[in-house]
Amino acid sequence: MVLDFIEILKIIFLGIVEGITEWLPISSTGHMLLVDEFLQLGANPEFKEMFFVVIQLGAILAVVILFWGKMFPFRFSDKSSPIIKKETFSMWFKVVVACIPGAVVTLLFDDYIEAHLHTPYVIAAALIIYGIAFIVIESWNKKRTPKVNSLESISYKTALAIGLFQVLSIIPGTSRSGATIIGALIIGVSRTAAAEFTFFLAVPVMLGLSAIKLLKFGLVFTSAELITLLLGMAVAFLVSLLVIKFLMGYIRKHDFKVFGWYRIVLGIVVILYFALV
Repeated sequence: MVLDFIEILKIIFLGIVEGITEWLPISSTGHMLLVDEFLQLGANPEFKEMFFVVIQLGAILAVVILFWGKMFPFRFSDKSSPIIKKETFSMWFKVVVACIPGAVVTLLFDDYIEAHLHTPYVIAAALIIYGIAFIVIESWNKKRTPKVNSLESISYKTALAIGLFQVLSIIPGTSRSGATIIGALIIGVSRTAAAEFTFFLAVPVMLGLSAIKLLKFGLVFTSAELITLLLGMAVAFLVSLLVIKFLMGYIRKHDFKVFGWYRIVLGIVVILYFALV
């Protein structure tokens, strides 16, 4: 892999795409694969497969920094209160429960998915199907009152149900955040609580997936590969800081329909492009 000015611009652009699409329910992996169809990052297929997953660690760092107060389970500054924050530990246990279905399915089927379903038509179909789902579910939700309005109110049963929906995100183009948010909305979780739980859930999921990809690729990098990975993660981190703040402000006043329409339009464009070229 040779790093010239054009390659650096490609890496920066991919980092921007990752930072935007990781947290919006529009599929980061799907967008990364589609963008690479046009940009063609100058790296071997094994490195690119790993890069498109491990670049997400930059996005994870952003969510950890922004939600550190809610995610860190210890309290050292206030000596009048217990050091351990039981509610935070409880939330992390619920996250572990939610991760189990996805972890099992990923270990069993990840290689098959990589080999057979990372195609433009599969991505386009997933974009359209879940775009329609967002529109239908949000229209249905207008007549309902959420049963769970805060992160702390999510039960273990609800966490497991959300985790089962997350399994759907193994299909490229689905969106991990999209699958979990759709599932949460269906079972009566508010948009804000659904989004926050998605952020919690993303931490172990992305760390686990990144570890699998790194071990499969091997921990030996050329200098160009290491720069590519670190630059992509750094850009994804900076963009994610802005996108997460935007999303949390947006969903307090709006629903997710706009993302549904975006997915449908993009899916149709992808099908038409690859059918005509």
